Amino acid sequence: MYLKTAVLMAWLAGSYVGLVFWAANVWQAVPLAVSLGLAMAGVGFNIQHDGGHGAYSRHRAVNKIMALTLNLLGGNAYFWHYKHNIAHHTYANIAGSDDDLNVGPFGRFSPHDKRYGFHRFQHLYVWILYAFLAIEWQISGDLRSFVKPGIADTRVPRPQGWEQVTFWAGKIVFYVLAFVLPLTRHSVHAVVLLYLLTGFVLGLTLATVFQLAHCVEEATFRQPSVPSGQIEHEWTAHQVETAVDFGRDNKLLTWYLGGLNFQIEHHLFPKICHVHYPALSPIVEEVCAAHGVRHFSHRTARAAFRSHVRWLKRLGSNESFPADEARPIVGGHAPTLSELDKRETIHG
Repeated sequence: MYLKTAVLMAWLAGSYVGLVFWAANVWQAVPLAVSLGLAMAGVGFNIQHDGGHGAYSRHRAVNKIMALTLNLLGGNAYFWHYKHNIAHHTYANIAGSDDDLNVGPFGRFSPHDKRYGFHRFQHLYVWILYAFLAIEWQISGDLRSFVKPGIADTRVPRPQGWEQVTFWAGKIVFYVLAFVLPLTRHSVHAVVLLYLLTGFVLGLTLATVFQLAHCVEEATFRQPSVPSGQIEHEWTAHQVETAVDFGRDNKLLTWYLGGLNFQIEHHLFPKICHVHYPALSPIVEEVCAAHGVRHFSHRTARAAFRSHVRWLKRLGSNESFPADEARPIVGGHAPTLSELDKRETIHG
């Protein structure tokens, strides 16, 4: 993990230095901008993600430092914790609660979302939304969260003390690296265009990887029962059935994605470093088979991508869906909010 961190940070630094201080024409700048976007995604997938989950190290301070690499990328580790660790991991694939499914009326990612007529084209235009993902939280998303904290069912207190210091310091450092320093060497239009290209590559990569793990035909999308407001299925089985693995035999893909192609294992063991997911996967699959819990994995990333496109087409059509597509699971109970808070403490 330490070696991977060194390689990824060297890739990030080398791409940035080459783009800002070396590139002299468009043929040099464009490949370096693409490389920078991919390197930023790699840092997010591996270093920041494990650090944010407390899975990078046994030492809390080390995890905190690694989580703060997101601030270097233009995001904010504080709000990411609530958006991802709690809102997504607790309420995976639950429309209205899992914020990773929320793009407003522009896309329909769950059969429980309202359908608009233009959604029949979403499999064509949704990639533009994905491309703007990173730019949105770099420029306005985190600032909007600071002014009005809160994500659907998840309570988010406004950052105070050190968290507020790292919030503003991170934004300043990012803006200096993204705009101020490049403007000392390049024209305004060149800086803006290359920033957009880098941001598009970063956003498209991040969003697509998430969608291949959750927004596919094989994943389950549940809604709380009425009037209890609870998911009437055991929490662990819900995590397995709302996630899908892909490309498990592709070592290069696993290395770059920080094990996020082992999404089932990640949702079950978020505080375990991702380098162990390939060893955990067959054990998890065997246990799921023994207890009748659906466990699905696409053999390749291409197969997962096709499933995602088919799912977008289905959601954009007039097709009706069952209220709950999951197989019934015996045992367990719907967790209370206090139990979820404890679970977040335990599982990250």
